[in-house]
Amino acid sequence: MNKEETLEKLKSIVKPFVKNEEAFQNITEETDFINDLQINSANLVDIVLDTEEAFDINIDNESMEKMLTIKAALAIIETKLAEKK
Repeated sequence: MNKEETLEKLKSIVKPFVKNEEAFQNITEETDFINDLQINSANLVDIVLDTEEAFDINIDNESMEKMLTIKAALAIIETKLAEKK
């Protein structure tokens, strides 16, 4: 799975929780889940759980705390997928 495919899969996970549709339409790696997409912290937990399920990975608490932007989420997903191999 390449970065673009990972991003598309991540976007489909995030979309139901987005409060700022315009920011979602203009999503970049720098997009912040809380400030830009206006996702609350409870929904961030849902996103982490959905991400774990979608990619068949485990995201530890330390990684979860860093997962605040699209870029950070992609890096964590890539790292966890690489650890599985």
